[in-house]
Amino acid sequence: MTTVSRPPWMARPSWPVQALKAVVIGAIVLVMLYPLVYVVATSFSADTGTVAGTGLLPEHYSLQAYRSIFAGNVVLRSLLVSIGVTLIGTALSMVVSIGMAWGLSRTRDVPGSRFVLYAVLGTMLFTSGIIPNYLLVKSLGLLDSYWSMVLPVVANAFNIVVLRNFFMEIPRDLIDSAKMDGASEWQVLVRIALPLSKAVLAVIALFYAVGYWNDFFNALIYVNDHAKWPIQLVLNQYVVLGESINQAGPPTTAHLPVESLKMAVVVIATAPILVVYPFLQRYFTKGMLTGAIKG
Repeated sequence: MTTVSRPPWMARPSWPVQALKAVVIGAIVLVMLYPLVYVVATSFSADTGTVAGTGLLPEHYSLQAYRSIFAGNVVLRSLLVSIGVTLIGTALSMVVSIGMAWGLSRTRDVPGSRFVLYAVLGTMLFTSGIIPNYLLVKSLGLLDSYWSMVLPVVANAFNIVVLRNFFMEIPRDLIDSAKMDGASEWQVLVRIALPLSKAVLAVIALFYAVGYWNDFFNALIYVNDHAKWPIQLVLNQYVVLGESINQAGPPTTAHLPVESLKMAVVVIATAPILVVYPFLQRYFTKGMLTGAIKG
């Protein structure tokens, strides 16, 4: 009786190797969590330098930094702007990307789809630059508008290619049988392709949402009205550039440490994505593995 040996990568590691892996993973987790815990702890600190002096946790906790932020209108207004731009931009980007990806995946049904595909791939290699983009946005009358933060980045070539490749993996016989039953191209897309693509759609939607939420460069270039700034641009001005947070807060705001206010803004700017991600995690994991296993 012959014994089939398992490949080295499938063999169970010895306990010293497992212990070493646990130590390495634990160290990585600590390195990743320390900045996050430090930022949150500083945002709740009531005294200047207490976090730095005691190591990590503050001696005196206070919610005054958050009260000051929400009592004013700068950060809160920018937060609402970012939420609106992210929701509308993600929805519009998904519609455009799904439509283009479906058309490009039907190379036998859509004339000229291969040429359009090469044009889309060309945008991944060559960009027009900041000045032509600015002149285009200006000529369209989009300066100082919310659309200037959406339309210039409404479609991403990489996301379109990923969706196209997934659509092309849908069995052709399934699509042909639906058309033989009288289904139109729109019905095939909505009733067959999209329900089979929930995982990859969740991944692409998360990519778009994170991109819209974290983007501040377009707002910096195209938006001069401070009332229309997103949270990331406000975060850049207050935390990175060190400008003062001009808000009509309570009288005790003047006694708050500046670092607590800055870190509170960082927490507010980061929290929405951290809250949304757990609900999309299972789709994200499945979508990233889609196409990695054959058979």
